[in-house]
Amino acid sequence: MANYFFIKPLAISKIITGMLCGCICLNGIAQEAKTITVKDTLPNGIVLPADWPPKTEDPLSVAPMRVPYLEQPPAVIPVNTGRQLFVDDFLIASTDLQRVFHQANKYQANPVFFPETKEELSGAFDNSAVTYLGQGGVFFDSRERLFKMFYTAGWRGGLAMATSKNLVNWQRPDLGLAGGNIIIPPGPQFAGGDNAIMVDLQTTDSTQRYKAVIERLVDGNWATNYNSKGASPTHTLHTSADGRIWSQGVEMGRASDYTSFFYNPFRSVWAFSIKRNTKRGRARYYTESKDFIRNMDWDSSVYWVGADSLDKPDEQIGDPAQLYSLNAIAYESIMLGEFYIHLGPSNQVCEEGKFPKITELKLGFSRDGFYWHRPDRNAFIAPTRKEGDWDRAYLHGTMGVCLVMGDSLWFPYCGYSGVAPDGSRGMYTGASVGMATLRRDGFASMEAGNKKGVLLTRPVTFSGKYLFVNVDCAAGELMVEVLDETGKKIKGFAAADCKPVSTNSTLQQVTWKNNADLSSLAGKNVRLKFHLRNGKIYSFWVSPDESGASYGYLGAGGPGYDGVIDDKGSKAY
Repeated sequence: MANYFFIKPLAISKIITGMLCGCICLNGIAQEAKTITVKDTLPNGIVLPADWPPKTEDPLSVAPMRVPYLEQPPAVIPVNTGRQLFVDDFLIASTDLQRVFHQANKYQANPVFFPETKEELSGAFDNSAVTYLGQGGVFFDSRERLFKMFYTAGWRGGLAMATSKNLVNWQRPDLGLAGGNIIIPPGPQFAGGDNAIMVDLQTTDSTQRYKAVIERLVDGNWATNYNSKGASPTHTLHTSADGRIWSQGVEMGRASDYTSFFYNPFRSVWAFSIKRNTKRGRARYYTESKDFIRNMDWDSSVYWVGADSLDKPDEQIGDPAQLYSLNAIAYESIMLGEFYIHLGPSNQVCEEGKFPKITELKLGFSRDGFYWHRPDRNAFIAPTRKEGDWDRAYLHGTMGVCLVMGDSLWFPYCGYSGVAPDGSRGMYTGASVGMATLRRDGFASMEAGNKKGVLLTRPVTFSGKYLFVNVDCAAGELMVEVLDETGKKIKGFAAADCKPVSTNSTLQQVTWKNNADLSSLAGKNVRLKFHLRNGKIYSFWVSPDESGASYGYLGAGGPGYDGVIDDKGSKAY
């Protein structure tokens, strides 16, 4: 196989050491069966079908993806893991509250990171002034107590790293590897094309704490890669102890650019979001394995998801929407998906006009890691479409998707202006990085006006003690009662017994006059009934701790936490 990362013998000890034992091409090696044949029950009570991953999706269909667990939810839903979000009706038996979806707010001082170094400002293939997340990765490294951003320095440049203490002020550390903050130098067999980097904060193997997939070329030549009609690039998988010194690559099958991966902690599997073209354009294929490299087989991937009939074309361009990329991360009790929706124009039109194409960032939600519910098709983060703006077009998210800081979620994203500081123009010119924020759990709220509204859950069960909510009702009121499985009131837990909540807080405990907690109901099947007036409720959860720790997942982490699981609650605020 190609010796990716091979450079001069004197430099190889600096840049690419600690190679994996037995790193060889997987093609031709016997693989273990990729299909689960024993039914798998998830922490939320969802029972997966016997054959997994499903082969239910049709690349020719424009119908939105069906979501089986919403059509047939579990009879009783365990709510022990994470904050329970109201992004769908999975938890809801009935309600007269109104669901409202929310968009991210762009940070006012954007961009927070932009081309400054010689490598970032340099030109290649008629494009210049680029610091791009493609996919790259932004994570909080809990060991070093720093945010780390992996990005590409210059168009088709080297893989680089920047660090920050607050996501808005970034430093370029001198790594002593390939010059400045460059980790791997540019070149088809070095940094390659695009990449996807992840800090694995849950691994017990310190040598695999960082993971990466890097795009390679059809025959090691950029021009062939651009002009090839039949072949797609290969990709290589790599691991690292520190994100600086990387293993030699293990070659995977062919796929298009912007292929990425994610870890599904609810099933303990690594899943790959593989980009391939279909008759309807760009789309994603899916494969998974318990191990990031061993037994990973892209050739067995199944068609997963593409843009559908609800992804409307841009009114001025008119091209059918395509799914350019899809990244995912575990957030609290769900998998959060960041969909890059491509609206055109075609690459040829953009190259001739020297302006960037339009991609919007939209969200999807999954409770099993495969089936996506996409109820809101408004852009979560939208390009401005205005010439001269740093994020005019071609928006990218990144591996990790979001980070947690106190009351807020932070979403790193990359945008293209199409114009370099020297005035030169290009389709892939002028890329910078910005931030967007959202209230914690703030993807969707269930809302009531002056007239009180009610939300009744399906039967749930829990082992915790303390009920918490994320609620905004400072000018209103929230009360919660607990019913048995049949809907009968439980003594001491009626709405009249609840101490009214009138506050705006992302972490608020709910108590009753004669019951400070739910310990007497632990292990029983109950329903929660929320009575809300003049307010918005975003989530609820039952914690074993008075701190309100949810023991759910935190996206790409954040300060105040030791990893990606919330075991701190209010102590991390």
